[in-house]
Amino acid sequence: MEAIRNLKIKTSTCKRIVKELHSYEKEVEREAAKTAAMKDNGADPYDLKQQENVLGESRMMVPDCHKRLEAALADLKSTLAELEEATGPEVEDAKKTVADVEKQFPTEDA
Repeated sequence: MEAIRNLKIKTSTCKRIVKELHSYEKEVEREAAKTAAMKDNGADPYDLKQQENVLGESRMMVPDCHKRLEAALADLKSTLAELEEATGPEVEDAKKTVADVEKQFPTEDA
């Protein structure tokens, strides 16, 4: 039953990365709005530069998160393939997670 345990871990990993990705996307929106407001209000150039750095760092996290999600999803799929004859709530949860992630974030091979 080590395989079921690994399946649960990999399913949770995918779910966590999806949450992180949504969080980073919201952060980018929030920081972009803050930067635009600072520009409109004529903020100090140093403060504006710092805010642009924060926005840049937030934007860099989104592609990184996508890569980690793709890797975790591939790992989960391979584990599911190894357990193709297994059934149970863990397997169903993993299949549902794969379907949800593929629907939200279509990839080239999907």
